[in-house]
Amino acid sequence: MQNKQMQNLMKGAVVLSIASFIAKVLSAVYRIPLQNMVGNTGFYVYQQIYPIYGIGMTFALSGFPVYISKLVAEQTEPAEQTKILRQSFALLGIFGAAIFIYLQIKAPAIAGAMADPALAPLIEMVSFMFLLMPFLAVTRGYFQGIFNMIPTATSQVAEQLVRVVVIILAAWLSLKLHWSVYEMGTWAMTGAFFGGLVATISLLKPAERAFVWRGPVTKGIDWQSYKMLAKKLLIEGGSICLFASLIVLLQLIDSFTVKKGLVLGGLTDAAAKNLKGVYDRAQPLVQLGLVISMAFSSTLIPSLSQARQRQQNQQFRQVAEALIHISLGLSAAAATGLMVLMPQVNVFLFGDAEGNRALVWYMFSIAIIALINACNSVLQSLDQFYKTTIALLVGIAVKIMINQWLVQHFQIVGASLGTVISLGVVLYLVLRQSPELVKNALAPKRFTFKLLLICGMMWLAVKIALNITHFGLMTRGAAIMSTGVGITVGVLVFVGLALRWQLFTIREWLTIPGGRQLLRLSKKIKR
Repeated sequence: MQNKQMQNLMKGAVVLSIASFIAKVLSAVYRIPLQNMVGNTGFYVYQQIYPIYGIGMTFALSGFPVYISKLVAEQTEPAEQTKILRQSFALLGIFGAAIFIYLQIKAPAIAGAMADPALAPLIEMVSFMFLLMPFLAVTRGYFQGIFNMIPTATSQVAEQLVRVVVIILAAWLSLKLHWSVYEMGTWAMTGAFFGGLVATISLLKPAERAFVWRGPVTKGIDWQSYKMLAKKLLIEGGSICLFASLIVLLQLIDSFTVKKGLVLGGLTDAAAKNLKGVYDRAQPLVQLGLVISMAFSSTLIPSLSQARQRQQNQQFRQVAEALIHISLGLSAAAATGLMVLMPQVNVFLFGDAEGNRALVWYMFSIAIIALINACNSVLQSLDQFYKTTIALLVGIAVKIMINQWLVQHFQIVGASLGTVISLGVVLYLVLRQSPELVKNALAPKRFTFKLLLICGMMWLAVKIALNITHFGLMTRGAAIMSTGVGITVGVLVFVGLALRWQLFTIREWLTIPGGRQLLRLSKKIKR
């Protein structure tokens, strides 16, 4: 019975990983045509409010559902599961309604704090998604708790697909109907509600079939039970939500400080909006840089939990090392590639080379975030939630304290530095509290030094290749060709040196899709 449950968990984890991969790709890619259609200022308007949506998305998808699934999985009786679900729905319903009312009332004040009162309608519009959040969080948590990941996966992809279609449609209509960038942004934010509505509809029938809302009705209200659950949702569930929304929280701080700091630094209001829009180009690039490493590493997390549950210490250590090595190795390669190809990538995707320095600095965050997430997965599997939560709160506090000053003095380069410094603080605190197996996995001679050397060689090889081909940056076509050459050279150098210098163990290569074929090819070449 236990083996069957673990098999279901593993299969479900794969399904959910694939769905998350599709959703993340959609979430990253749509911003590129959006920026091309509405320009830097239009993109600034959208990105200013996006973090509020991102936080709501975390609550509904990767925060509260994870914790509710844990509560459901711990119950053996359907009646107890139903009780937890109803109580969770009631508590999250109050929470979601409170956020909705707050955002509706305080939208002008929040927009004013962002130094742009015209953003108030966008804040009011995005607040509607919080009314759907309780149902989405509870039903997804239920299905994940009974190891049925299909409804969550389906609703996740459907939600993102509808949201992206609405956003691109709003951008297209804004061009045809000559809307202002704020009108465009308001209509684009309806995508958050319509996407959530479609996800809700997709979950209604499965929830009904599973009898989620049926069960014994008790007389009176068990206030003590509600109080205990509320405390758990706040502390433990809140901890998961907080960590899952790390990137979005840093973006939210940017929304309140970057444009304001640029104006205080001497730019006009219009110039500040335009430059903030240029800075926001970093978001889809970071997401794309993380997608591959996160997709590969997410397949290892169930194995980590399985080894921990069965007290297989050697297996746990090997999986933890593989998780750290693959996450950091692939994300470092992606970050290096984006940094060395930034002028070409910037022109290719966004039409010009504005903000190259700021974007290059921001790319450092790809490797840092990947390593933080990998370490966090190991610590959470050891039931050490509080350490990472404290580290995250300190990092956020650092970002709040230094960001506006850095922007005021160094413009958007300062904002990028603020993000990298705050993430560096989080990583330092997480590593300081991590067990020895994490520190051993990052031992300089065994892994870190090799990775740095390979990334350095990759950087140099790509630079030489670009200088030899010399397509230039005058047109988008030239930038595309240069990017293609750089990616090809970079991948060949990284993979070749990683195989030659044994950056990954054979077990780790076999974990990476296509790794078995690369090992075979490497053996043939050596012969």
